[in-house]
Amino acid sequence: MRAVALPCRRPYRTWMHWLLWILTWLCLSMVATRTAHADGFIIPDPLPSAKDAPALAVKYHRVSVTIHDQIAHTDIDQVFVNDSQHDLEGTYIFPLPEGASISDFAMFVDGERLSARVLDQEAARRIYEDIVRQRRDPALLEYIGREAFQARVYPIPAFSEKRVQIAYEEILLAEQGLVHYVYPLDTERFSSQPLEEVVISIELQSRIPIKAIYSPSHKIVVERDNDRSARVSFEATGVWPDTDFELYYTLSKQDVGLSVLSYRASHEDGYFLLMMAPKVENVEHAVVAKDVVLVLDTSGSMEGQKLEQAKGAARFILERLNPEDRFNIVAFSTGVIKFASRWQAASARREGIQFVDGLSAGGGTNIDRALSEALSTAWGERPEFVLFLTDGLPTEGETDPQCIIDNVGRVASDGLRLFTFGVGYDVNTILLDTISQEHRGASAYVEPGENIERDVAAFYSKISTPLLSDLRLDVEGVLVQDTYPYPLPDLFAGSQLLFVGRYRDGGRATITLQGTSNGQRCSFVYEGVEFQRFGGQQAIPRLWATRKIGHMLREIRLHGENPELVEHIVSLSVRYGIMTPYTSFLVDEDDRILTEAGRSHIASQSPLATPMLAPASGARAVADSQTQTKLAEAEVGGGDEVATVKWVGGRAFVLREGVWTDTTYDPHQMGTTELAFGSAAYFQLLSQHPEWGKYFALGERVIVVLDGTAYEAVPARDDLAAVPHSDPGLSPWEQFWSWFQSVVR
Repeated sequence: MRAVALPCRRPYRTWMHWLLWILTWLCLSMVATRTAHADGFIIPDPLPSAKDAPALAVKYHRVSVTIHDQIAHTDIDQVFVNDSQHDLEGTYIFPLPEGASISDFAMFVDGERLSARVLDQEAARRIYEDIVRQRRDPALLEYIGREAFQARVYPIPAFSEKRVQIAYEEILLAEQGLVHYVYPLDTERFSSQPLEEVVISIELQSRIPIKAIYSPSHKIVVERDNDRSARVSFEATGVWPDTDFELYYTLSKQDVGLSVLSYRASHEDGYFLLMMAPKVENVEHAVVAKDVVLVLDTSGSMEGQKLEQAKGAARFILERLNPEDRFNIVAFSTGVIKFASRWQAASARREGIQFVDGLSAGGGTNIDRALSEALSTAWGERPEFVLFLTDGLPTEGETDPQCIIDNVGRVASDGLRLFTFGVGYDVNTILLDTISQEHRGASAYVEPGENIERDVAAFYSKISTPLLSDLRLDVEGVLVQDTYPYPLPDLFAGSQLLFVGRYRDGGRATITLQGTSNGQRCSFVYEGVEFQRFGGQQAIPRLWATRKIGHMLREIRLHGENPELVEHIVSLSVRYGIMTPYTSFLVDEDDRILTEAGRSHIASQSPLATPMLAPASGARAVADSQTQTKLAEAEVGGGDEVATVKWVGGRAFVLREGVWTDTTYDPHQMGTTELAFGSAAYFQLLSQHPEWGKYFALGERVIVVLDGTAYEAVPARDDLAAVPHSDPGLSPWEQFWSWFQSVVR
């Protein structure tokens, strides 16, 4: 939630200002005093150059939330800093979530508690519009149509701090087992400085088991102890928050919970995010028995700390084998040494640890033989997990990467999951990424100076307890397409799976999830799952586009150039405001991106990721692999953010010559309808369509395409301030007072 501290007006420096002030005071004397105060009008005290005084900075913003059975209690603790040389008065105001009620507000001056009140939507709208006019800052327009909490804040001494504490409660509805919580964090952009600290901590408690927990807006940390409680946190320092914090969590009594978030604009295919999460507790009986092969590089370059950390990672994995698991160990350099000729029961882990402890470094790197020996143990009767760790390029035996890839494909079983760990930069990322992608695994890289044991152990913790393998989803009633990831990975205890795609039309669907558990095929059926026919969660399209771009970048890098893929990446990047190696021009003043022909030309001129241009090894190769993985597995859409690209309400905007421009706007095909910033027509449009306020909140100059019309917000002319604002929602006196304030500001 955001509290805005607003400085007072500057002194009235001309005789006309003084005359108007006196006339206004006389008018106030003739009007019932009770009415004026009840409507919240306060004549500001004169303050030198108040208009030019800096906005207050926010030192920290801490939010503590408890949600017990969908009753949410939110506590806010903020400290404002007045860095100016003036004592300030101001108005503390923030938008309330729909249905929220204030339960506490604490700000004291000389032992006296400051008064405050809740404004209904109409009163809040007038306050928001007034602030927008006075400050020429449209940021509050996002909250047009919401109630607000308002309090006078005085005094705020020069070079001092003011602490505010507030609490509110609300009831969160559960729709098809999906609960949504929103905290209006983005109003902190009013701060004059980046926030030193932002902390949001949420405690969830529920009588119905909690399954998936997801934020479409922020990267959160989730801690789970059992099925009925969870802790969620978000922390950041030195930031200017510009996005509301959103949290979804699902409630289900099924062993595997499934929920769908979706979004569909009119006359377009929709976008969906399907969340799957198994129960947390009492899953021992459902854990899939697996076979684990550790393949460790013991070549000469691993000598010293790298080998010791690799041994530590191997010990961690062996100690955490499940009772029904089996394992083997393969150490390789010029030659190969196997711990055993066949699978060993988990009970033999002590002997395996002794084998690992006795390994030493020396020799070359025979990757092909190591993988062949590791896969020769496989019997294909249950999932086989191969964890392959190396710090070098193949130097012994077969050294051609494509031949090694082909050899692995010939001997791999259907149940193989191959996970690769590249240590340092002297690894062939194309080789490691390809064999892991083609065999239902993943690749990860431990950069120089990072801890091998910690990174490998953290990864294995996520995959140590598989519950369902060989997943398949069938959707009846709604046509879904263009889905990611493909194929579906396994479902592990304590994890959740996010699956994105597009759909036609919308409506209710029946979803069937099938998977294999310890050799048995199981099915879970979910009926009446809603895909929105119109509207929905506006972050989903960008998440889908992010994952699709990551998938296509990986295809180009691993399988060579493809002009069609490059052109598709460019189009998606522009439409959804996602930075990629091909679209750095998003941050340049290049208007060609706003036309289809221009985007096609840019794509045709882009240097394609040929093997020569995209090295297989080195720091850049590792960075490229990590970037693609980050996009392909993103949980929040967008990738690396830049200041000149913003995603608002399901649309991407790019900054062009000071104008925030909707990327669906084509200057060759569309004209614009101008709206003077702060004019009567400007606010009348927002009064009719308050949901559009979030677009105009970007700035004074905006181009946005809405309902087929391209609206262009332009700076107001100097003489507009002298025209009384005509708003049918204001009384004649309120209209006069709004005009008077605009004159003397």
